Amino acid sequence: MPTLTVFDPAMCCPTGVCGVNIDPKLTQLAADLASLKEQGVQVTRFNLKDHAQAFTEHPAVLEQMGAEAEHLPIFMVDGQVVSRGAYPGIAQLQSWTGVAATVPSSSSKSSCCNPSSGCC
Repeated sequence: MPTLTVFDPAMCCPTGVCGVNIDPKLTQLAADLASLKEQGVQVTRFNLKDHAQAFTEHPAVLEQMGAEAEHLPIFMVDGQVVSRGAYPGIAQLQSWTGVAATVPSSSSKSSCCNPSSGCC
């Protein structure tokens, strides 16, 4: 199975799906990634705020992200950069990984943050 690695800009929590002003693109991406995981894709996600060392361990990411991290997010499949600067839709994710994903219903989406965690 393919591996998909996401390098996100700095966010309040690992997925950005927390707080009061949730970006709908991030909510959809979280659902899409969960669907790919269910299909066997190994998905790893790194947030610049919480996982800076992961960025330094990937020279291609450092090269692509820009001096001010203006080209994040970066998506890699099997160690190769496939996209930067935008969050893809499910069709792109499926194309990159070669896996057809099923998208969970909106009722199964949940926040990544526990209200007592302090990030919401």
